[in-house]
Amino acid sequence: MTGHNKVNILLVDDQPGKLLSYEAILHGLNENLLKAGSGREALEHLLKSDVAVVLVDVCMPDLDGFQLAAMIRDHPRFQKTAIIFISAILLSEMDSLRGYEMGAVDYVPVPVVPEVLRAKVKVFAELYRKTRELEQLNQQLEARVAERTAALEASNVQLMQSEQRRSLALAAGNMGSWDWDITTGHYLWDDGHYRIFGVDPQSFAVTPENIRTRIHSDDWHHLQTGLERLSKDGHAHQLEFRVLRPDGQVRWCVGSAAATIDKAGQVVRVSGVTFDITDRKEAEERQTLLAREVDHRAKNALALVQSILRLTRATNTPAYIAAVEGRIKALSRAHTILSQSRWHGADLRGLIDEELAPYRAGNAEKISTTGPEVLLNPASAQTLALALHELATNAAKYGALSSIPGKLAVDWQLSDGKLMLYWNETGGPATQAPSVNGFGTRIILASIERQLRGLIAFYWRLEGLRCAISVPLSNALETVDVQERHVGEHPAANGSIALNGASVMLVEDEAIVAMAVNESLSDLGFSVIGPFSRVADACRALQYHRVDAAILDVNLAGEMVYPLADLLISQNIPFVFATGYGAESIESRFGHVPVLQKPIEKDVLTRIFVRPDTTRPAVTIQPAV
Repeated sequence: MTGHNKVNILLVDDQPGKLLSYEAILHGLNENLLKAGSGREALEHLLKSDVAVVLVDVCMPDLDGFQLAAMIRDHPRFQKTAIIFISAILLSEMDSLRGYEMGAVDYVPVPVVPEVLRAKVKVFAELYRKTRELEQLNQQLEARVAERTAALEASNVQLMQSEQRRSLALAAGNMGSWDWDITTGHYLWDDGHYRIFGVDPQSFAVTPENIRTRIHSDDWHHLQTGLERLSKDGHAHQLEFRVLRPDGQVRWCVGSAAATIDKAGQVVRVSGVTFDITDRKEAEERQTLLAREVDHRAKNALALVQSILRLTRATNTPAYIAAVEGRIKALSRAHTILSQSRWHGADLRGLIDEELAPYRAGNAEKISTTGPEVLLNPASAQTLALALHELATNAAKYGALSSIPGKLAVDWQLSDGKLMLYWNETGGPATQAPSVNGFGTRIILASIERQLRGLIAFYWRLEGLRCAISVPLSNALETVDVQERHVGEHPAANGSIALNGASVMLVEDEAIVAMAVNESLSDLGFSVIGPFSRVADACRALQYHRVDAAILDVNLAGEMVYPLADLLISQNIPFVFATGYGAESIESRFGHVPVLQKPIEKDVLTRIFVRPDTTRPAVTIQPAV
């Protein structure tokens, strides 16, 4: 309805004069009068507006009154709309029946009596208006009932949702809630608390005795003490403890509890929340181990660099700088490739291509590389990187890479449990075996044969050098866990070691570091036994050599040196540990053993080992941290 509760009355006639007369007759009703000159126009009005009464002429061209009435009744909106027929002809009884079948509520004959027409239209208009008002009242009543019902349901839903959110929040945060009625001694756990303890709510009875079986024995006393203190003073407490699940899992938890105090000031109830912080604990432990591993790798890298600086020989300063820079860059390239894989391994092809890239400039066909995809473990990658660098440097100075027609082919394959790599130079100057092995050759031999336990053969031919390298796959491809055990902190022993002789066993798996320490010991007048990169080799050497002291790398490519340390202790042979980790990584039972931090300086060796012919006082070394 429109303003002032007026209703719409639709006047339908094909003669404008009749429409004007109907409008004049009905004007006094103070309703909205809509006029249509045809059935189609009438339908348009009906689709746009709500109509209370339709006054329609029976005889109209195109669409007569009966047809229009039938179409109106077919529409769901207008099935109850009042239709009054106006007819200028005398209708038979059949025509009247037809009109009523089409939905007419009344007939008005022509000539129209104004008072009669006005009265009939007014009756149906009022009926429509009252019906609409009644519908509105019903709707309002239903709306109020629905509103109150919805408010009650919303309150219940809100309460349920609040409980669900609490449960979801507890579950999402690995939390569980609990309640302890001190008066009755009754315990109440929610599903989250049962889940943290890993027990079945149907079979697990929540009693102090059963709870105690699920708490780590080392944590029960302080947990019980905290609850007793809370039940007395009412102050909130937070405690950390471990839960022992029936399946053997250990879960780290934090319990937070608060008290309910009655009017007399007595604690009558204790409620709390338990947080499962196992993931956080493990993340903190991984972060600590990662920090130690980063520190270890950095110190190992520094030890390698220090050894390269110490062992490199050159005729002049520029040559020395060039040699050192080249070897350090080789290490850097290996580190770059390893960092791209997060130190999971290094692609052999990438390692070779990185090393030989500077020599390909201007002639891509000068160097060829062929072989399958091979992923080297980090230790093998660094070792091969240095060996390849020495081969490439030698080829650039004296071999195929030093001349325009020279060519280099590097091929590798996996065969019989070994990585076979072939370095083949052709077209360059004639080569001959050196009379004395230089530092580069010593690096290659020590790295391949001792550190990787492989074999290497040099063939000095007129057409160029051919080098064959064989490395066991177990030493090159399998990723070794180099993480040392963290057993517990202990102070490293302080003090120097008085020797009865001058023979020192050296156990170190990093070839270049071993060479540097070997040279330092030799410079200091010690006789070096080794170096060894495996515990078994060092143990065998003890059977045939006099050993006055030993330097032991704690971690030999994943093999802990402790069995050898135990053997040295049983034979009363003093020794020191060398490590890139902190002293806390050493098993606590070796707390009396000095720890040398890599890289090892020569003056540290002079202070730690005091020979019989040394008259200077012993100097105490500080423990590594």
